[in-house]
Amino acid sequence: MSDVSFVRTEMLPQQEPPGSSVGIVGWARANLFDGVTNSVLTIISLILVYFVLEGLLSWTFQSVWNASSLTECREIMTATWGKTHGHACWAVINDRWLQLLYGFYPPYPAEPGVNFGENTGAWPAYFRPNLSFVLLLLAVAPVLFDKVPRKLLIVTAVYPFLMPWLMWGGSIWGPVMAAAGFGIGFLAYRLLTPVIGGLGGIIAAIALPVIWWLFLVGIVAAGLESVVSISIPEVESRKFGGFMLSILIGVVAIGCSLPIGIVLALGRQSDLMIVKTLCVGFIEFIRGVPLITLLFVASVLLNVFLPPGTQFDIILRVLIMVTLFASAYMAEVVRGGLAALPKGQYEGADSLGLNYWQAQRLIIMPQALKISIPGIVSTFIGVFKDTTLVSIIGLLDPLGLSNAIRADAAWNGIYWELFAFIAFLFFVFCFGMSRYSMYLERKLHKGH
Repeated sequence: MSDVSFVRTEMLPQQEPPGSSVGIVGWARANLFDGVTNSVLTIISLILVYFVLEGLLSWTFQSVWNASSLTECREIMTATWGKTHGHACWAVINDRWLQLLYGFYPPYPAEPGVNFGENTGAWPAYFRPNLSFVLLLLAVAPVLFDKVPRKLLIVTAVYPFLMPWLMWGGSIWGPVMAAAGFGIGFLAYRLLTPVIGGLGGIIAAIALPVIWWLFLVGIVAAGLESVVSISIPEVESRKFGGFMLSILIGVVAIGCSLPIGIVLALGRQSDLMIVKTLCVGFIEFIRGVPLITLLFVASVLLNVFLPPGTQFDIILRVLIMVTLFASAYMAEVVRGGLAALPKGQYEGADSLGLNYWQAQRLIIMPQALKISIPGIVSTFIGVFKDTTLVSIIGLLDPLGLSNAIRADAAWNGIYWELFAFIAFLFFVFCFGMSRYSMYLERKLHKGH
């Protein structure tokens, strides 16, 4: 018997994979219908999702958008669908969306001697808060994305002083003199450090700006205003409200809590007993007290400890308390990142001859912040959502305004539409922060 062997001399052409193993079908077979149990659970889940979406979509889109009251809304529903159940009354959003966004902030800040709310023709509607928001996007762009022109860092540096002037109004010399305090601190450090040493230079760089801000800013700003008057109409803090107030508190708290939290985390790991004790005491005290309690302290009790007649802006008090609260949690997040670094990183920095601050800036802190990104963003999102607590102390954030709107006889009894709109606004911002966190993690991932 002869054995005939066959050896192929040409390669077969490459073939496409089976259609059932790639694409949507392949993904569904691998993730949704992989076995009997998984298939049954998938079918049950799809049925539940269908019933939920069927009711939600019909409630959302089979709705009324134009009406002057809840009663008129229900009359239109009855005339159109024969019932009022299962249909949304979005007319309340159509009627009050500006109030939910801006609170009672005057759309046309009046010139001196003119009533608030009167259109003087000098300002487009809500020009100042809208301009502040646009400048905010320009200010954070070079910080969040490296491909943005570095020249925009000028906007980043100027924005913390320009925003309060745009929002509250008044003389421009107040923010300018506040910014000058940082210049005084820088010059004090550079000029006095060679004379009184590094520690003395740091103390002078902190003490001189504080003295300037507490005792001299008002006098100098008033003098400059009397010589060259540059001012815009003032707006009271009690007129701030809506989602604009939530963004204001959230942005300030987020922007200030990260650097303060880093300093507190480093102080907690310091070998100096006084520094470590102060940082540990502050962090543990703030983390052990509810934010609502701190807000009540800012709103009510703080005035008890201030001299009679002292005017301490309510929003400024809230900003300070929310920032301190967020800083304590941020310090623990950053400390976790520092603790996660292997000891070899610290030893490597010492072997290179770097001093403490050089090692932190070039080696330790970049890696610790990279590790801490999920915790940092989670803290940011939590702080932004916690801004709704200011309604407890009388500030009209979106939830506070929803109560005011429902107190109106025209919209008394409406709930879901207002809360759904507010939830959507918060979701957009929080989801954006979450997506940016994931983008940053992918960008910094080095494969190890």
